[in-house]
Amino acid sequence: MSMPPTLSPPSPDAPVLVIGSSGIDVIGRLETDLQSGSSNSARIRRSYGGVARNISENLARLGQPVRLLTVAGNDPTGDDMLEYTREAGVDISAVLRTDDFPTGYYMGMLNNRGRLEVAVDDMRVMSALTSEALRQHESLFKEAGMVVLDTNLPDSTLRTAFSLARKAKVPVCADPTSMRLAGKLTRYIPRIFLTTPNSVEAGILTGKPFDSSDHKAALDAARLLVGQGINIVLITLAEFGVVYATSETSGHIPAIRTRIIDPTGAGDALTAAVIFSLLNDIELDDAIRLGVAAASLTLRHTGTVCPDLSLERLYDQLPA
Repeated sequence: MSMPPTLSPPSPDAPVLVIGSSGIDVIGRLETDLQSGSSNSARIRRSYGGVARNISENLARLGQPVRLLTVAGNDPTGDDMLEYTREAGVDISAVLRTDDFPTGYYMGMLNNRGRLEVAVDDMRVMSALTSEALRQHESLFKEAGMVVLDTNLPDSTLRTAFSLARKAKVPVCADPTSMRLAGKLTRYIPRIFLTTPNSVEAGILTGKPFDSSDHKAALDAARLLVGQGINIVLITLAEFGVVYATSETSGHIPAIRTRIIDPTGAGDALTAAVIFSLLNDIELDDAIRLGVAAASLTLRHTGTVCPDLSLERLYDQLPA
């Protein structure tokens, strides 16, 4: 992985520092078409989620050393979530706890084809992850091989995270997270090493919306963001695959045809697999293919992270 001269080449042995949200996912998949204003029959499941937590768990299951910096409520839900995450292999020693808010929640409703209809979240707990709290963990930036941020962070905390990463000369992967939050990254575009927006989020970052079926517009968006200073841009296009761009190359990787049981966490799996691959000197094309494979596995799993994720399983998913 070639690095700008202002950044230090990361070692695969150095831990990835992942900063952002964690919480509980409650997902309902409708059994019939949605009947507004009425109770609807659905299959409902609960798992541990949050973009940062998901990425860190995926990385750990792939064998990458990873530290999670998030905040959880001082409640039994937070206890259980953090213990599960620790058992998955994530270093949670820097996680903050607070009495001011409950552990975060995300609730999503899927239609009977597995597509997200609507979602709500309660991430008030993230306000406890302040700039001051981040500065108290500055040493983690200096030890990291890469910093991964999600935009559930408060504005001032996001600014401090970019500042500490630049001071430590560590590359930053920034996840736009959602349509509502993606715009928070626009001011930091020249300081991002890697980003993995979906088509809607990419439209917000560029100011030029496009449809996920339009490969050319997606490639134009990726190249535009590279021209503005991002080293690697991957734009996920759901069933239309992924487009990517760097200063030297660009292209399209098709999706793997698969049944969609639950899309929650698929993008986080792709991001984690790409990060793992790049840190371990896997060429970008192959890294993205492994990311698509990780997303495909997650789409078929009734949960947010595949518990048996491994590099071997990813290679097994690749088309012959």
